Amino acid sequence: MLCRSWAGAIERDWPPVLPVTDPVGGAHLLVTRHALVRRVLADPETFRPGNALDALTPIPVSALRVLARHGFRLPPTLANNGGPDHPAIRAVVADALHPHRVAELRPWLDGIVRERVGRLAGELDAGRPVDLYADLAADLPLRVLARLIDLPASDAAVVKRFSRAALELFWAPLEPARQAELAEVVGAYHAVLRGSAASAGGAIGRLRAGAGDLDVVVGALFFLLVAGQETTSQFLTLLLHRLAGEPAVLADLAAGRVSAADVVEEGLRLVPPIVTWRRLAGRDTLLGGAPVPAGASVVLWLARAGRDPAVAARPTEFVPGQPGSRRHLAFGAGAHRCVGAHLARMEAAVVVERAAGLLRRADVVRAPWCPDNLSFRMPDALVLARRAAS
Repeated sequence: MLCRSWAGAIERDWPPVLPVTDPVGGAHLLVTRHALVRRVLADPETFRPGNALDALTPIPVSALRVLARHGFRLPPTLANNGGPDHPAIRAVVADALHPHRVAELRPWLDGIVRERVGRLAGELDAGRPVDLYADLAADLPLRVLARLIDLPASDAAVVKRFSRAALELFWAPLEPARQAELAEVVGAYHAVLRGSAASAGGAIGRLRAGAGDLDVVVGALFFLLVAGQETTSQFLTLLLHRLAGEPAVLADLAAGRVSAADVVEEGLRLVPPIVTWRRLAGRDTLLGGAPVPAGASVVLWLARAGRDPAVAARPTEFVPGQPGSRRHLAFGAGAHRCVGAHLARMEAAVVVERAAGLLRRADVVRAPWCPDNLSFRMPDALVLARRAAS
């Protein structure tokens, strides 16, 4: 269950805290209630972030050698950083993703999405199926991020292969042979990031000057490419799939009775791309009446927290604008709350505004498939075909 925690079991009435074992034998305490998840996120002294990027499946020596050959290092920078340098690193990244900068990109992004949706509408009208993941959502957040941060001049397909490989290598249950394959992909692109970070300007240059350690800069870039774009393309796919099954919401959007922003928030509550996140107990404590010993791995069920009946009156229904809709924890909380939240919301709102029309006149013929993964859904496709005339 733990590596498919986005599946149907999410709707059960779970205890506030329960012991679970992952597929590779790791022991964890799973936190299921919104208030408790938020409490953990808000207390980085008791619940430390240092294990956030630890590999779920311990990386064997063979794969470690592959990473070492590429000079791979991943020091604490953002999500896994509980040290005194975290605020300074975060401040540089937050400035690059400032809401004013994000707002300036909206007309440009709207033009790209409008063109893509128009092309997809033509394909549907011609009787051909379209894939909203591959042809709309997959590379869109990467293109946006590249306008805010000086990224390596790499083909989008190369970056996407790297980012999905990283999500699998660090958060999936794996066999050693697969770990070695993924290590080659991740290590090779990490070397590209290192080369770019040594001379990049803008936010990367400011981060390099402030940190004085190239590994820190590369670590921040690494996480931005995973969390700053891959999760957003996944969310766009998941949200469009959920919307395709909500004809009343699509009708309300068309009539102006609900806003794209409210649709996005309800999507973040119900289908967040990051379903769990980890913390490490820094000392013996209690959580929801359950003892938590120092050193315990604590898994925060973010997706279940959004469906907590204490958050929304209709917790499993897609009701844009309902009270509690914006209380989700899709972006975390506290000192490590996602610095790209505003950016992800803007991208999703533009896509909802432009793509809703496609969903109103098409049917899903291939729903997203998601592999086993502790924290990420990683949908692979969303194929639509023109709806037959009734």
